Amino acid sequence: MTYLNNQYHDRGMKKWAGFFLSEHTAEQEKIQKGLAHINPQKFQMSEQEISEVLQLAIVKNKPVAIQIEAIDSDGNYYDDIIGHLKGSDSLGVYVGNEKVHYDEIRNVELVDHVKWNQ
Repeated sequence: MTYLNNQYHDRGMKKWAGFFLSEHTAEQEKIQKGLAHINPQKFQMSEQEISEVLQLAIVKNKPVAIQIEAIDSDGNYYDDIIGHLKGSDSLGVYVGNEKVHYDEIRNVELVDHVKWNQ
C-alpha cells in the first residue's frame, strides 16, 4: 500500500480549475455587462427647453427619451424613459403607461425610430 502512495501524486485543487474557471468566467461576463450599461449624465435642461421639446414631440408625434433626476445606489442614472407622450396634467406627462413629474425631468430629447433591420 505504501508503494501506491509513493507513486501517486495528487494535483490538489488543480484538477478543479476547469470547473471554477467556467463559473468565474460567467461571473466576470455578468460584471462586465453591468459595467458597460452605465448611463451617462445628460446636461440639465431648463424648464423652457423641456417644454419646447415636449411640445415638438406632441406636434410631430415623435417618441421621447426622458432622463429623470434620480440615481441608483451606485450613483448611476437610471435608464431613460422612452415612448410616445400619451397625455399630461398639471404635475407631469404620461410616457406610455408611466407618469413622469415635471420636476423629475433632467433631460428630454426626441427619439428617431430605428428600423428592425438596421
